[in-house]
Amino acid sequence: MKKILIICTLSLLSLPIFAQLAIKPAIGMNFTDWSKDLSNGEFKSKVGYQIGGTIAIGGHVYFEPGIFYVQKSTEYVNDLSGAANADYNLKGVRIPAAIGINLLGSQGGFLNVHAFGGASVFILTGEDGSNEFTKESFKDASWGLFAGVGASISMFFVDAQYEWSLTDISNTSIDVGKTRTVFINAGIKIGL
Repeated sequence: MKKILIICTLSLLSLPIFAQLAIKPAIGMNFTDWSKDLSNGEFKSKVGYQIGGTIAIGGHVYFEPGIFYVQKSTEYVNDLSGAANADYNLKGVRIPAAIGINLLGSQGGFLNVHAFGGASVFILTGEDGSNEFTKESFKDASWGLFAGVGASISMFFVDAQYEWSLTDISNTSIDVGKTRTVFINAGIKIGL
């Protein structure tokens, strides 16, 4: 995590002083499922949440690092009659870094439509809601790639992105595969 923070700090310091800058605090929801289903059931996404923000740096093409506190929720639906379903809630810190392009308007303009993509790391801080998995059942960090689109009117914005996990998330013999997550964020842009 120290390496990621150092890289983000150096990236920010190396940018020209005249670059456009916008701070974007946001809240949102996410939908996460796991890629491998067990033999007697399947994993289905449930609504989770995130709170945090990003900093957009640049003009037509921009760099946007961020940090969010995230809870990802998934339900295991058991196909056996009478067997109970189980909920899994992974909590942690997500650090995304995106490169984007303004398709319509600019970061500081009244109307803006943009597309972006990048990489992220999810650092697990806790798990609750299940009896068979504990925090130790999951890897401390998982890496992912994401792509998304967004729009803003005046100072308000909405972004949506889909993230593909690059790493399996479980540490145990029960292999649940990788995460697949849709993130939807809404917030305000504060231009500097």
